[in-house]
Amino acid sequence: MMLYPPVAELVDKIGSRYQLVNLVARRARAISAEAEEEQIPLERKPVSSAIDEVYTGKLSIAHESKE
Repeated sequence: MMLYPPVAELVDKIGSRYQLVNLVARRARAISAEAEEEQIPLERKPVSSAIDEVYTGKLSIAHESKE
């Protein structure tokens, strides 16, 4: 079974597996909460939607510069 998108590509976009998991979990919870609050049925699982947002570049981690 091939996963799409490949995890390696997602990790490259975010930086580490740990950050990827935290980012996707946080966004999936937000998607779920928004849908529940507005009483909108979800067509896809929130985790799948969050992963797609990372893959397309809509969701990323903002890195702070240390100056």
